[in-house]
Amino acid sequence: MSLSMYQASIPVFIRGLGNLSAILDKAATHAEAKKIDPSVFINARLAPDMYPLSRQVQIASDVAKGCAARLAGIEVPSYEDNETTFPELQARIAKTVAFLQSVSPPQIDGSADRPISLKLRGKEVSFLGQPYLLSFVLPNFYFHLTTTYAILRHNGLEIGKPDFIGGI
Repeated sequence: MSLSMYQASIPVFIRGLGNLSAILDKAATHAEAKKIDPSVFINARLAPDMYPLSRQVQIASDVAKGCAARLAGIEVPSYEDNETTFPELQARIAKTVAFLQSVSPPQIDGSADRPISLKLRGKEVSFLGQPYLLSFVLPNFYFHLTTTYAILRHNGLEIGKPDFIGGI
């Protein structure tokens, strides 16, 4: 049995964002229990030249919704990127998941050879659907999920691999 473009994308994004949401819930609970201002986590970075946690979550959301829309041949939803609290980040994740759930398998399947163009750092970049998903989107999606996890872990949140992977 072959793996469809839909199966390799939408369920993967929904699961990853669900696990991210659960990790953010743990961070909010931890901050409250330890009397830590949540903005400490929201603005934390792994290195001075890296984006803070809030931007990592925004980019993970953008990567997922952008991929789904481009593979489906529909307009990419635009979000403001103004989240500064755990509830706002959770709302963004929920909005992204709702969008992903609105995209059906027939919209995505058959997109392996669909031309995909986007601007990266001011340059037009072109892909075909399958290499776009497998070689560009999925690595970027997991990079930003992992970086969010690492920021929280580095700042004392007691989470482990099962939190990142989620229930199996």
